Amino acid sequence: MTTTSRDDEAVAAAALAYRTLEPYHLTAYFGPHVDAVREELGIGWLGSYTGMRAAPLGAVPGPVVAAAFFGFRPPAVEKAWGLARQGRSPADLDALRTRCVDAGLREALGDAASSPELARVADGLRSVLDGADHGGRVLSAAYAALPWPDEPHLALWHAATLWREWRGDGHNAALVAAGLRPLEALVLYDAWVRETSPATAGTRGRPFLQPSRKWTDDEWDAATVALTGAGLLAFPSRGEAGAALTPEGRRLRDGIESTTDAVSATVWVGVDDAAGLLTAARPFVKAVIDTGWLPGTRRKG
Repeated sequence: MTTTSRDDEAVAAAALAYRTLEPYHLTAYFGPHVDAVREELGIGWLGSYTGMRAAPLGAVPGPVVAAAFFGFRPPAVEKAWGLARQGRSPADLDALRTRCVDAGLREALGDAASSPELARVADGLRSVLDGADHGGRVLSAAYAALPWPDEPHLALWHAATLWREWRGDGHNAALVAAGLRPLEALVLYDAWVRETSPATAGTRGRPFLQPSRKWTDDEWDAATVALTGAGLLAFPSRGEAGAALTPEGRRLRDGIESTTDAVSATVWVGVDDAAGLLTAARPFVKAVIDTGWLPGTRRKG
């Protein structure tokens, strides 16, 4: 049995890896290169997002994609997957995503795209992630079945994405274990962000989550009522932006994050200088952040 709940170094590495690598992964979904692909496909943002993210799953039915995405409104995901698949195979969408990511990263990184240090970081992360066990982690297993790209900037994206989806599959399992339905998980997360990081609530909370995941106001309000009835939220006072976490709700939400880090830590057990490897990735991630493409960021320079 591989348990990491008491391996503090591995758990810390898992949390650091999420904070460090997530922006690099998001290059596939935000920026002018993504807008160009969306226009090429002739479908909206969710259609291009769903098509490119779910392509490694293969020709699966829409409900399977919705289950893998978890937090999105299932009928919206099913429709988006159908639109993305019109006249296109999953392999076509894989190729389209690779072309999109390549264009975005080349613009963001400039000459650094061919940096030997970038290749070293990508190789280091590959050695870590090749040891990941994908049991119970369907979306990450689908990406793991793809060949590693030869180009270092794409290899780093593949590593960041493998990690992101591997962690995300574990996070979804933690949410399910907590008894939360997809929209309830989002509503609870929104309240948690407003309490713990209010400055980012506009880009991480309801103003971003509800429209991007296609939930209606009535559905959001019904989930709020359900969580309030469960003692996890308290109805907002006059002037408050939304329902607030109760002490029980805060304990549950904090516990979900801790559980996610713990169950994501297995790949970092025994990794020498994980912090050093992730620190070495930061200049390349910062180049992506400095483009201003990602929600909540502004172009630098």
